Amino acid sequence: MRFIFKLFKKCFLNKYVFLGIVLLLVFLAGMVFKSEVHKPDLHRLYMETMEITDQPPVVFIHGVLGSKLRDIKGGDDLWLGSIGRILFSDYAEVAYEIDPETLEPLPSVAEAYAISDSAVGKDFYGKIIETLGDTGGYQLAEVGKKVRPNQKNYYIFHYDWRQDNVITASQLADFIDQIRIDYGYPDLKVDIVAHSMGGLITRYYIRYGRQDVIGDNDFDQKIDMYGSDRVRRVILLGTPNLGSIKTLYRFITGVKVGFKRIGTETLATMPSLYQLFPHPLNNWIVTSDGTPLDRDLYDVNIWRRFQWSIFSPEVRERILNKYKNKAEGQKYLQTLDAYFEKRLERARRFVWSLTVPLRDDHPKFVVFGGACTLTPARMIVEEVDGESMVRMSPDEITQPVAGVDYDALLLEPGDGSVTKASLLGRNVLDPSVKRHKYSFFPLDHTIFLCEKHNSLTGNVNFQDNLLNELLSRD
Repeated sequence: MRFIFKLFKKCFLNKYVFLGIVLLLVFLAGMVFKSEVHKPDLHRLYMETMEITDQPPVVFIHGVLGSKLRDIKGGDDLWLGSIGRILFSDYAEVAYEIDPETLEPLPSVAEAYAISDSAVGKDFYGKIIETLGDTGGYQLAEVGKKVRPNQKNYYIFHYDWRQDNVITASQLADFIDQIRIDYGYPDLKVDIVAHSMGGLITRYYIRYGRQDVIGDNDFDQKIDMYGSDRVRRVILLGTPNLGSIKTLYRFITGVKVGFKRIGTETLATMPSLYQLFPHPLNNWIVTSDGTPLDRDLYDVNIWRRFQWSIFSPEVRERILNKYKNKAEGQKYLQTLDAYFEKRLERARRFVWSLTVPLRDDHPKFVVFGGACTLTPARMIVEEVDGESMVRMSPDEITQPVAGVDYDALLLEPGDGSVTKASLLGRNVLDPSVKRHKYSFFPLDHTIFLCEKHNSLTGNVNFQDNLLNELLSRD
């Protein structure tokens, strides 16, 4: 006791030490108070609904990179794989091979077989599965198996996230139609919860079902609302409804995984990634003083001019070095160039196909997403010694124009990958500006979170509001 008294006496004499201890105790007490008061008790909130079984089944759809891939023949994991693979692989094996005649991906040696719930201690989709099961009372069901009576179910739709989203939408149509068969209820409607790119797949499915409508530009003539007859409500989580500049950055520079990087030449073989690019309605590229530039991102000549992706001399050299026969390497580059141009045009039509108006009988659309993290919204072309240099972040600007706030110009609130404006299907952030006439998005309501893109499903406020939406009779 005497020791404690002496310690406090010494601290009191040193007012700075004493003040520091007091502030630390207040901070720790505040943290405890915050965690106890502000975290909703989901089990208490939804315990009365656990026994309710007459709810539509839920289909959860992951986003890009969201399913595990394995070798069809050997069964070895190709994505994500072991910790060693995550740390030291460039994942060149997940690139598609290309048919030089049709410029289509050849049948893949990889297949999607499970959802990426977690890896290296990081949760991806484990929390949302836990929420549906442990708190919501939903049971995991398997498509193609008869449904047990008096049970509410959820399904996981996993797919090869590399493939064209039109193909995935067709697979989703098969998946949901099979659920109807499993239930023995031909008029059954499901609820869809879709993360990131999964939301774009869902929106395409609602409009066009199994149709491939992006062979030309007559989208509005082909809307048959196939999915609308089969879906009650759609919950979009972090979906880039007008595309993502962050995806464009990664496509140009590659994606860092562990100590290595997935090369842009690998990404360029994946049709789905092109379909995540910013919509043409966006002012995605501006000058140093903030003036929008009229540049067509879906024109291959823009990519050639700026030497992006496979048109970078460094990347082309890297590709050629993989071939002992340089003539074969050059032939592959020619195929890849033509393939790239074809994918760009399909992506242009894909993003436009999602913004033409829907009929009034569409499902209810609810949007969740982050709005607290500064997120890439556009890039800048800076003139340096007569050359046009592309800048992707404020700290890259070498000759700033007086009075221009480059943070505000390049970055907007979002989740780190998708801006708030894109989440809402708007080409401008300012909500007082009327929606662009060529951007139809039938939004019912939105719930914003302070969470990053890959952590959205683990947010407890999302989980609370998700169950409230799904279990609502409205």
